[in-house]
Amino acid sequence: MSGDLLSFVLLSITSILITTNPLAATLLFVSLTETMEHAQRMAVAGTACKYALVILFIFAIAGGVILQLFGITLEAFRIAGGLLLFGIGMEMVHARTSRTKISATEKYESQDADDVAVMPLAIPMIAGPGAITTVIVLTNEATSIHPAAIAVVITAIVLAIGITYLMFSRSEIIVQQIGHREYRAVNRMMGMMLIAIAVQFIIVGIKTAFPLLAGGGV
Repeated sequence: MSGDLLSFVLLSITSILITTNPLAATLLFVSLTETMEHAQRMAVAGTACKYALVILFIFAIAGGVILQLFGITLEAFRIAGGLLLFGIGMEMVHARTSRTKISATEKYESQDADDVAVMPLAIPMIAGPGAITTVIVLTNEATSIHPAAIAVVITAIVLAIGITYLMFSRSEIIVQQIGHREYRAVNRMMGMMLIAIAVQFIIVGIKTAFPLLAGGGV
């Protein structure tokens, strides 16, 4: 049981960190707030992270109920989520900003928006479809591992959002140190990890939905 819990801790932290992608969010934050004063930039950073945190908390706590309301099984959602994460991971490997995160049109329109914190920073950049899918799947998986495992998911969310806010607050230094080549290299590595997590989601979903494929009995 302790080994399963440790594996779940590592899975939760890595998958939530990758899907929220603090580095990509920081680069977008810089481009959207480059004309703002420092105090205004920090206000945007705080608001964006606060909304992203609340959104992920809601889906982590009530995600299972939401699935039941729509008559969606966890297995189906796990497979669909795995496919979604696989697509995001492929785009990261090819050094493209995922279309499920933010489109070019959204980025252009947000330049003149009064509040870029909620849209597009909090949604869909930080708390995007991939992150929401991940916390729902992890929370439902946590219930079958250990009662304390749900706290692991909550802690992983707080950690990811905390790192994102820290990177926002140090965004000017980060941008000076990280060039496009370094960003692409890191993004591709994270994309490969996300693809592996996505494939695991799909495998577990298929095994649970079709136990005969896993060699189980009728």
